[in-house]
Amino acid sequence: MARLTRYIVKELLLVFGISLTAMSLFLILGVVAVEAVREGLGLTAVMKLLPYALPIAMRFAIPGTVLLAVCSVFGRLSASNEVVALKSLGISPWTIVFPALSLAFLISIGNLWLNDIAVSWGEGGMDRVILQSVEQIAYGKLRTHKSYSNRQGLVIRVDDVDGKRLIRPAISYPLSPDTRPLEILADEAELHFDEEKHALVVSFENVILDGENLSGRLPGIHEQEIPLWIASKRGQDSDSPSDYALSQLSAETKRQAGRIRDLKQDAAASAVSSLLLGNPDAFHAPAWGARLANLDGEHARLNRLYTEPWRRFATGFSCLFFVLVGVPWAILMKSSDFWTTFGTCFIPVLLIYYPLLAFGVVQAKSGALPPYSVWMGNLVMLIIGTLLMRRVMRS
Repeated sequence: MARLTRYIVKELLLVFGISLTAMSLFLILGVVAVEAVREGLGLTAVMKLLPYALPIAMRFAIPGTVLLAVCSVFGRLSASNEVVALKSLGISPWTIVFPALSLAFLISIGNLWLNDIAVSWGEGGMDRVILQSVEQIAYGKLRTHKSYSNRQGLVIRVDDVDGKRLIRPAISYPLSPDTRPLEILADEAELHFDEEKHALVVSFENVILDGENLSGRLPGIHEQEIPLWIASKRGQDSDSPSDYALSQLSAETKRQAGRIRDLKQDAAASAVSSLLLGNPDAFHAPAWGARLANLDGEHARLNRLYTEPWRRFATGFSCLFFVLVGVPWAILMKSSDFWTTFGTCFIPVLLIYYPLLAFGVVQAKSGALPPYSVWMGNLVMLIIGTLLMRRVMRS
């Protein structure tokens, strides 16, 4: 029995390792290429992106490659009648299935860890590389297209670029989400990225300012810091639960619940005060409507925080449930052509598992269903895999 276990594990690891390497390289190149084209990155920045792109690529590649591995190994075993031979010797198919499930469980733990690394280190690292390359990116686009813009609302247009001098630049960027952008016109300007302040420092000559709270003409040379922030902030500075590491989610959920409690207390105190002062019209005022809308937004974020750990574990352990379906399917197919076995297994999984996962996530985040609803896809895979395994045992 031990020899069978070693054989199955060895074959699975061999196919899984080769497939994962090839798929990860393909996805890494895709991730980096998309960022390089979109941001106009140079070769140095692209090379810096590669290690951060690795966990991001692997977390998407692992579920598919582990399913490919079991379809290849067990399809070949079944096609050569080795499963039938084991049954004729009185050996249960579980003898070769159990090592695959055990390996899939360990891979699922690794996949969960990679998801966490991709969020807490990989995506933030890619953002930092892009941020540190903003000066090079801006000059490159200004030389070729005479304009540059980023996802934070910064827009720069020039008549020409002479070395590092911008000729007749027109710059627009938002000072805050609630005010209209500040417009800056100048005769000349130079850009410099300040890494410590995460700001683009612009040296202007003869400036004309036009903003909501700032306008006028400033002759001579002046410097203006344009703050840049990471496109999708990670960790404690982020509003999105998907940007937090698993270790941070519990504390952030408690903080969010505390914020909601404080908002409810403030709303209750304001309501009591309005009633005592005989001012029932206050409940129809815009300020009261804004207070309720803010409270609804905070409740929505709390639902997303409750859902996020369940989503991470559901996607991380998808490997185990894919294997639970893939192993008996490959045995029943009895085909040595693993691409056929993989295709006939993966396409139904793709059409069943991921829509159910997406539905569960949307409903859980909205509060319509409990957070564990994101496991619906895994539960369906468990049922299908169990039914297929019963057919294997009876055949």
